[in-house]
Amino acid sequence: MPQESVVSLQPRPGAEIPQLTARVARASNPHGTTAMWIRDRLDGLWSDEDFAAWYPRDGRPGLSPAQLATVCVLQYAMNLSDRQAAEAVRCRIDFKYALGLDLEDPGFHHSVLTDFRDRLAEGDRADRLLGLALTRIRQAGMLKGRVTQRTDSTHVLSAARELTRLELACEAVRAALEELAREAPELLDELVTADWAERYGRPVRLCSQPSHPVARLSQVGADARELLKLVSTRFPGDALPEQARVLRQILVQHFLVDGRGRFRPRTKRDGQPPSRVRIESRYETEARWTRRGDTRWTGYLVHVTETCDDKRINVITDVATEVSAADSQALPGIHARLRRLRLLPGKHLVDGGYTSVAGMDDAARLHRVTLIGPLPPSTTPQHRAEDGFGRENFIIDFDKREVTCPNGQVSGNWRDLPAKEPTSVTVRFDARQCGRCPEQEKCTPGAFRSLYFPTRHRHELQIKNRADQQNPDWRRLYGKRSGAEGTIAEFVDGHRGRRCRYRGLAKTHVQHVLTALAINVERLSAQEPVDATYQPRPPTAFQQYLDARSLPRPLWWRQGK
Repeated sequence: MPQESVVSLQPRPGAEIPQLTARVARASNPHGTTAMWIRDRLDGLWSDEDFAAWYPRDGRPGLSPAQLATVCVLQYAMNLSDRQAAEAVRCRIDFKYALGLDLEDPGFHHSVLTDFRDRLAEGDRADRLLGLALTRIRQAGMLKGRVTQRTDSTHVLSAARELTRLELACEAVRAALEELAREAPELLDELVTADWAERYGRPVRLCSQPSHPVARLSQVGADARELLKLVSTRFPGDALPEQARVLRQILVQHFLVDGRGRFRPRTKRDGQPPSRVRIESRYETEARWTRRGDTRWTGYLVHVTETCDDKRINVITDVATEVSAADSQALPGIHARLRRLRLLPGKHLVDGGYTSVAGMDDAARLHRVTLIGPLPPSTTPQHRAEDGFGRENFIIDFDKREVTCPNGQVSGNWRDLPAKEPTSVTVRFDARQCGRCPEQEKCTPGAFRSLYFPTRHRHELQIKNRADQQNPDWRRLYGKRSGAEGTIAEFVDGHRGRRCRYRGLAKTHVQHVLTALAINVERLSAQEPVDATYQPRPPTAFQQYLDARSLPRPLWWRQGK
């Protein structure tokens, strides 16, 4: 394989494994390895024709993208760095077998993997790469559609270190100065002094309690404002350099001009921008600070979907990398991608963070997917206090469009929201009805009671879901969802997925897709072949004793009662 950079693609379809490579690999690994399994069972995960749209037609021939993609998957399966992966291609016989290389092939320079991941991060190529691999696995008979699947999420830490507000402002100014020093150094002659060199000449590392933090932050804000004024004279409008645009965003988020015309840092009283838009690091502008329960982090969320069929190996079918958003917002995208691959589940097991009445209705109506999970409990004050009349105590008549309260009062003040395509209903009881009610204190602290509930179909779906949660069969089926925790642990601990290896949402998603492919390959390659001579462990002496006396015993530890 040549060491020059990838310029154009010349597909090499049907490349066979050299005879010497195959003979040596079989002799040294008679039972095969994960890399050899990819070639034997799947004939490789991809072909060069699958990547034809990624490369221009003209130019020098480059490396095989199918081979590079396979190397990336094996790299993540074995937790190798780029240098170690390139060394494995040069030295490991099973890698040469999987890639169809001669034993004397020198491999490639490790930087080629970086270039390939950059191409993979463009658009939806990472999702398409996962789809191609799943299609190959499905064609091999190891994956089916419309089986039960489950989804869970976990947090991923940003590759950039966490910064205080003072460090963030200093580093943003320093990054803009570095950019201008490369593109327009003459501008800095009008601005940079010895004081600027002292403040921004090196990366900022502050202790936990720096001296005069407010005064220093004000000084950095004034410097940033002056720098942006100067840059805007050279780069008007939207032509600002990238780091100057980031600096401008940070300046708006953390500084303001008060009523007296003073430019100063924001305080808690002034308010801070919401975490969903606030930049936490100039090195990683897409990562966001998020809080869920007692967990706080700066980074992303990854949603992992896998099959959970008892008769087959569990296969990860979808990976979604999101910026701090509710879990339920990821479901439409997951179902849309699975639909394109014809891998939609019949039953989809999720936890309470994903469930909503609207989500269940949309999944069933648009994709014929039964979303199984507990709906969030009622949030009314009466339900939280476990005292008084909740919504379940009211009788709703959708045919007559009226609601009857526990005391027999009937309200006809029925409004559909929104009016054209209603998704919810609001009903209000008149103040005169509530004023003469002897149990008003148990119902509402105000002068009247208002009720909000979904439309008829969704209301019935909500009632059915809460009734199903008391059914032992429903609980037994939903118990399979807990297995997703093991996959998350494998994702995080087994493949170092807790922290991002790269910066930016797109490349982080590439990391997650390659990790999912590595897990799939490891799981599938570890299963027993059809013609295996494996024999189960013989029963112990005590088990033979139980069998002789016809005493029941579990045949498998998962069958314990």
